[in-house]
Amino acid sequence: MKIVVLDGYTLNPGDLSWDELKALGECEIYDRTPPELTVERAKDAEIVLTNKVVIDRQVLDQLPKLKYIGVLATGYNIIDVEAARERGIPVTNVPTYGTLSVAQMTFAHILNLTQHVCEHAQAVRDGAWTRAKDWCFWNFPLIELAGLTMGIIGFGRIGRAVAKLAQAFGMKVIAYDAYVKESPIPDVEMVDLDTLFKESDIVSCHCPLTPETQGLVNRERLRQMKKTAFLINTSRGPVVDNKALAEALNAGEIAGAGLDVLEVEPPTPDNPLLTAKNCYITPHISWATKSARARLMKTAVENVKAFLEGKPQNVVN
Repeated sequence: MKIVVLDGYTLNPGDLSWDELKALGECEIYDRTPPELTVERAKDAEIVLTNKVVIDRQVLDQLPKLKYIGVLATGYNIIDVEAARERGIPVTNVPTYGTLSVAQMTFAHILNLTQHVCEHAQAVRDGAWTRAKDWCFWNFPLIELAGLTMGIIGFGRIGRAVAKLAQAFGMKVIAYDAYVKESPIPDVEMVDLDTLFKESDIVSCHCPLTPETQGLVNRERLRQMKKTAFLINTSRGPVVDNKALAEALNAGEIAGAGLDVLEVEPPTPDNPLLTAKNCYITPHISWATKSARARLMKTAVENVKAFLEGKPQNVVN
């Protein structure tokens, strides 16, 4: 079978190998594919792998040979799964590869907001310590995590991994999940959203993007938060209303935000969060440790093998 990878660069910029995938059939791998070239590159493919290249109903109508779509990520909103199902095309994803890496990035943002390591290290590099009158100094309040309340929105694999890390720091953990009523982790209390936003010192988003979660963190929810609270989002950009968050930060309604995702990626130059007060943004890299990408690659290849053997796995449609 002919296999086409439409946008393989972010998964494998050169430090991993495609050899196991190439062993499964004729394989064409593109680093990136602009929308106008999607059909041309995929028209003869029976298997297509994509990370962020959109395959909607209109594209599917022009790919008569297509038999399988593999998403090189967990989220699969780039695929019209209903249209694929109508055509008997299974769509698979990679659900578990990034749990530990995303949890790690969540706390990288939390520790940045509470310790400001980068700014203090830069101040030292700029000579502020050599000029200091005292043996130490700090330019930002330093905040201890022990005793603070972590509120986790979305209590799946990543949310639970974050909860365990929070507990290791001595934090109280509360969580909300529309589908989880009892916590599988001791000493984590499941609460409603009103309680979570009002009581948390840190609110961390780990929910999938659905019609129910799009814009979930909006102006009203932000106003429920403590003025000293931080917002973390390492889930999906549209879960947070970017404009409302920028306004809340600039007005001092919350203390800060750490974001690895935005509503539009890459962001447009006028995204207000790029200049918002105490807002730290990383370029959607929480998933991208080499270990996580190697697991993603392994599972993506296993998904293709399972399909070829007539036993597709991780099917989302």
